[in-house]
Amino acid sequence: MQITVITGAGVSAESGLATFRDKGGLWDQYDFMKLASIEGWQADPAQVLAFYNARRQQLVRAQPNPAHYAIAALERYHPVQVITQNVDDLHERAGSTDVLHLHGELLKARSVLNRDLVFDISNKDIQLGDLAPDGGQLRPDVVWFGEPVPNMLIAAERMQTADRVLVIGTSLSVYPAASLIEYVDESVPVVIVDPHLDHKSLLYRPNVKHIKESAAVAVPLLVDAWSRS
Repeated sequence: MQITVITGAGVSAESGLATFRDKGGLWDQYDFMKLASIEGWQADPAQVLAFYNARRQQLVRAQPNPAHYAIAALERYHPVQVITQNVDDLHERAGSTDVLHLHGELLKARSVLNRDLVFDISNKDIQLGDLAPDGGQLRPDVVWFGEPVPNMLIAAERMQTADRVLVIGTSLSVYPAASLIEYVDESVPVVIVDPHLDHKSLLYRPNVKHIKESAAVAVPLLVDAWSRS
């Protein structure tokens, strides 16, 4: 049984990483157009770098939570592929071996001149004047608002092969990621774990179950049940 797991900010919230759109989230505190768009980068790259440097240091201090570990443990029983909207590495640190990052990775940098010139930077800050070998300024390897999502085609293909889908900590209401569920056959069971959202956009689908509980509580119990099926 091929299980595809889609995760958003909610799965990492219990590791201490702020969500984006929830009340009190990052976009309540900051103007995303200044910090997470190509226009913001062009207007004030130093401010954008400082924002992502701070988030990178926060990530280095964070640890995977029980939901991350449970998803990784599910690989003992079934093939599991994770599609995450998160830019953190908590799935990998928990032990998941097949993780596709839709929106890039915070611990990587790339040249402004070449999207494919990517470097692992671990916990290092990026400063103005830090250049890639092609002479381009280094920037976070994350997808900003208004930029294309290079891994969407791969993600869509993975959704089409799923026998069961688990959605954790994301409303799937923001495109293009919101379109992923459309690639899943209606006969495929979909389980949503999120304590806050109603997921009205998914209620029209058959075979959808919504667990209104935190990821750290619900996912280990769900994985325990799926490990026996």
